[in-house]
Amino acid sequence: MASLMVGPLLFPSGNGYKTWEDPSFIKWNKRDPHVTLRCHDSIEASLKYWYERNKVDLSVSKSAVWNDDAVPVALENAASWVQQLPFVKSLSGYWKFFLAPNPTTVPDNFHQTAFQDSDWPTLPVPSNWEMHGFDRPIYTNFVYPFPLDPPHLPQDNPTGCYRTFFTIPKEWQGRRIILHFEAVDSAFCAWVNGVPVGYSQDSRLPAEFEIPDYCYQFGSDRKNVLAVQVLRWSDGSYLEDQDHWRISGIHRDVLLLAKPQVFIADYFFNSNLSDNFSHADIQVEVKIDDSRETLKERELANYVIEAALYDTGSWYNRDGHVDLLSSNVANLTLSTPTSGSHGFNGYILVGKLEKPKLWSAEQPNLYTLVVVLKDASGYVIDCESCLIGIRQVSKAPKQLLVNGQPVVIRGVNRHEHHARIGKTNIESCMIKDLVLMKQNNINAVRNSHYPQHPRWYELCDLFGMYMIDEANIETHGFILSGHLKHPTEEPSWASAMMDRVIGMVERDKNYACIISWSLGNEAGYGPNHSASAGWIRGRDPSRVVHYEGGGSRTSSTDIVCPMYMRVWNILKIAKDPNETRPLILCEYSHAMGNSNGNLHEYWEAIDNTFGLQGGFIWDWADQALLKESADGSKHWAYGGDFGDFPNDSNFCLNGLVWPDRTAHPALHEVKYVYQPIKVSLREGILKIKNNNFFETTEEMEFSWAVHGDGCELGSGILSFAVIEPQSSFDIDWKSGPWYSLWASSDAEEIFLTITTKFLHSTRSVEAGHIISSTQVQLPAKREIVPHFIKPKDIVPSTEVLGDIIKIKQQNLWEIKLNVRTGMLESWKVAGAPIMNKGIFPCFWRAPTDNDKGGDQSSYCSRWKAAHIDSLSFVTKSCSIETPADNLVKIIVVYLGVLKSEDGSFEEGKSNALFNIDMIYTIYGSGDIIVESSVKPNSDLPPLPRIGVEFHLEKSVDQIKWYGRGPFECYPDRKASAHIGFYEQSVAGMHVPYIVPGESGGKADVRWVTFQNKDGLGIYASVYGNSPPMQMNASYYPTAELDRATHIEELIKGDDIEVHLDHKHMGLGGDDSWTPCVHEKYLVPPVPYSYSIRLCPITAATSGYDIYKSQLQN
Repeated sequence: MASLMVGPLLFPSGNGYKTWEDPSFIKWNKRDPHVTLRCHDSIEASLKYWYERNKVDLSVSKSAVWNDDAVPVALENAASWVQQLPFVKSLSGYWKFFLAPNPTTVPDNFHQTAFQDSDWPTLPVPSNWEMHGFDRPIYTNFVYPFPLDPPHLPQDNPTGCYRTFFTIPKEWQGRRIILHFEAVDSAFCAWVNGVPVGYSQDSRLPAEFEIPDYCYQFGSDRKNVLAVQVLRWSDGSYLEDQDHWRISGIHRDVLLLAKPQVFIADYFFNSNLSDNFSHADIQVEVKIDDSRETLKERELANYVIEAALYDTGSWYNRDGHVDLLSSNVANLTLSTPTSGSHGFNGYILVGKLEKPKLWSAEQPNLYTLVVVLKDASGYVIDCESCLIGIRQVSKAPKQLLVNGQPVVIRGVNRHEHHARIGKTNIESCMIKDLVLMKQNNINAVRNSHYPQHPRWYELCDLFGMYMIDEANIETHGFILSGHLKHPTEEPSWASAMMDRVIGMVERDKNYACIISWSLGNEAGYGPNHSASAGWIRGRDPSRVVHYEGGGSRTSSTDIVCPMYMRVWNILKIAKDPNETRPLILCEYSHAMGNSNGNLHEYWEAIDNTFGLQGGFIWDWADQALLKESADGSKHWAYGGDFGDFPNDSNFCLNGLVWPDRTAHPALHEVKYVYQPIKVSLREGILKIKNNNFFETTEEMEFSWAVHGDGCELGSGILSFAVIEPQSSFDIDWKSGPWYSLWASSDAEEIFLTITTKFLHSTRSVEAGHIISSTQVQLPAKREIVPHFIKPKDIVPSTEVLGDIIKIKQQNLWEIKLNVRTGMLESWKVAGAPIMNKGIFPCFWRAPTDNDKGGDQSSYCSRWKAAHIDSLSFVTKSCSIETPADNLVKIIVVYLGVLKSEDGSFEEGKSNALFNIDMIYTIYGSGDIIVESSVKPNSDLPPLPRIGVEFHLEKSVDQIKWYGRGPFECYPDRKASAHIGFYEQSVAGMHVPYIVPGESGGKADVRWVTFQNKDGLGIYASVYGNSPPMQMNASYYPTAELDRATHIEELIKGDDIEVHLDHKHMGLGGDDSWTPCVHEKYLVPPVPYSYSIRLCPITAATSGYDIYKSQLQN
């Protein structure tokens, strides 16, 4: 009778009732949540399944695809996940599909077997329909993509109608058939052969329906018709307001499971380690499903339940044939039956494991648990299995402990996201994420903000990744309503919220990687959260509970877990004697575009403060989608690019990697601050500390290299005893093998670099992979004195032609300077044109995403309000002096002024925002010493930069420098960038952020050369007492980087724009919506003076030689 009623519920009734707008109606005919089932037919088959399934490593990641090829690969992947499972069948493939504008316009009787769908197009399942041309994806942060009127939804509610066919193998005769949907967004109803079989909400958890009564006979030639109706929006969508793309459909696998009449329906593994971790008492709680509803006592009389553990790690250490059964290390036997907790109604099996190999992110040791149901004669009726890890999660004052150790969370947030296929998963792509994370010292992931594909958890178990598993609950958009309460405060939403929490825990309870459950994200705080936290603590006391809502310190969280809290504030909490919980930032260091400044400051605090235990960077990958342009090319698109409204533009681009998982430069900084081997030099002692909690340095190789003024003086292997976890090796730096090189060197700066590599390959890295690398500066051998040149008695020739003064030295070099403007108009070296415009002041940069954050209070808004972006430099005066035969001195006074509405300049001194004195001293040797004094108006905001700009011919595209590199770095994001000698092309300097802005800079540059293919060009360096520079060179003018909103829109200029900055503002990154560059990295509007040396260079000399010639011995 119920089945006859539920079908019509998907359509509005005469009284206006709509199933999908009723928070109390969240499921019908849906089986209880449980762990992922495999339906093995024997113990041997289950072990062989895991033997093959565990063979994943970094080689698999190399086959990850991010383009159109991902579509067929996703289908192949879905089918491959059920290989070797004789009683599991994948229904992945191309289904017939029709998209109706709303539920009332779906084709009549489309779910009936006789319906003709021949003219319908097809859609791959799993997939999101918006990724295949149906409707449009919507990106919004927290503004709901429909009017906020819970639980009501707009009439325009795209509704997907799916149809496919399946047969049931005759080998499944007599078994119970279960239809399993891994996840469907957002609500759906399914029919088999025209009969409704179930309804479900929750876009990120499975839904199962038992269907044998509705299928044709086993082995029949008649094909069963499966029809599914999916609503884009449902009342459940009010609980799914996460910051990501809103895309719909059957986006995870659809399976058929065949189970015997009595079968293992669920099981929960737990272990209790002894105080010294020498043994573990192990327990499995098993739930049996008996279609005959046999009394529990009679089940025990007719059936036998067994369980055993097998040492998975031992399978791959042997040559040739592997006897999987011989890896048995523990057997569990039935204990006194119990009703379980919270209605689990299970049987308890117990055992003991001696000398367990513990699981941690550093040492992800795993066992295979096999649970067997036998009949009275000993015949295997059903068999289930999973990977399990023996580990203990516990609490201590201000500490979260794993296996008794206060592990530090070096984490990142991760959405499920693929630029081509949206929320659909591919195993090689998941492995690519894990490999990159492990290679960059990331040891923890927060599933933001929903349960993810089951294979993700298995892979995190295998690769070693601590995890916060998060319920699919976010109601962020409710903050925009003054009259609506968050659902957590409303009893009408209680069952829906609890259902999502229970479903997550019951599905994922056996994964070792999960150390904490999360109640969701940004959903306010109220009684429904308290109830959920209480349920979790009762159901699973082996893990902690996390929830940031309500201020990150409510009674519903075991961790103080703020987001984007500033360093000084997390320190206050850590030092609060009344706060006994550890602090782990659930989100920090917002990686939007060119960002992640100040990261090292967080880790200086975390590494040195009891009670601070790490955090999760926001977030892993730029969430752009591939979009086809009019010319057929593909580009990465963000909010609004699909005509979606509302949208939050490029706020989805917050990744440490691009959508194709190419690393952003900031990932180097993450790897550095997260590195487990820390090196420091203090008071003459070089300390090498192993910050691991379980791994020694036995499998690592330490090497050293010492460089003087950028040149390698020597290198070698550093040998010492194995460093135990949380221990260090100390050495007087003068006792090291580098000391004699230091003592004999005449270099001004000498740096020692200690590098740690893996000796052998692991699942995630190849042998030789660099774990950590730290550079320390060795003590100076003498006092550092200002850098000056010793001018030679070479007399240049000088010629004045109107406003142009031409200064040259034979055919070696020639400079033309406009005496009216004071600017260089050309600079030739050996007859080749090098510079075509310069050298003039510059204070503006193309705003980064962080610069734009904060609306009218943003740095960008304040800069533009002060007209720093539209300055013109007028020459107040320009004079020429020849104080000696071998030099010419040109003295220029510039005023940085605004243009009037009529285009003229407001040249009055009182109208000038900047007064700049520049002195060019041009020597007969070709050297130009630029001395600049800048006086900004004191009422200006913090400045983007203080420096000079000049333009080079496009042919002068080879750059060599001595400074930090080789990758992009800025004043507040440079800890990972070693000081050294580097070279790169101008094209290589460009960093292709999806939204252009300031990028590609290099910090702390001592000298730099710009040369053409023949080696002709110019050299530039700091001079006198001036500190190292910030350097940049680009084919794209600053104005162009500011104009373009997408990387593919950029148009190269006619030349190369070069910036040499005395001061450059930091990037910030504590968040991206407030101006939050730390004070020490701001450039206040105060007077500055600095000097730069420029000179011609040819292939016959080098920047190093020129630099050395100006060092004072």
